[in-house]
Amino acid sequence: MARISMRVDGMKVTDDVEPRTLLVQYLREGLGKTGTVIGCDTSNCGACTVHLDGDSVKSCNVLAVQADGCEVTTIEGLADTVESDLHPVQEAFRECHGLQCGFCTPGMIMQSVDLLKRNPQPSEDEIREGIEGNLCRCTGYHNIVRAVQYASGHLATAASPKGATEEVDAL
Repeated sequence: MARISMRVDGMKVTDDVEPRTLLVQYLREGLGKTGTVIGCDTSNCGACTVHLDGDSVKSCNVLAVQADGCEVTTIEGLADTVESDLHPVQEAFRECHGLQCGFCTPGMIMQSVDLLKRNPQPSEDEIREGIEGNLCRCTGYHNIVRAVQYASGHLATAASPKGATEEVDAL
């Protein structure tokens, strides 16, 4: 077993894990963060995308021990990074119907947030390139691209980070 400590969605977590445990498995099975979806387990689909120290990663391709000492944000914690009920990208996906079955949506939103952090006003081609590692088998991407465009126009109105954080020891 390996001892890890990290901050997940603003909460400090310390736990013992098998060194081979994937971050996606730890988030889902160890912490109950089931919004992080397991789609392929081969880093091809992007459904498991989370933010690790502010950058998007496919959590099926990261060991939990590699996240030791890091800040992890999942889809469940994304709205906690702003002062409104939903993060602007979540709101944009809702407004623009950027989903159908919803399976890819958490990873697609997390990747889109990272894209807009790096490029606040992307062109349609830049959006398509920025989300190319995330697969959607339902929508044809049209409304997803519209949602990212919509979000890029509304991110400036997103408020500052929310306040307090908690500490817990995982079981």
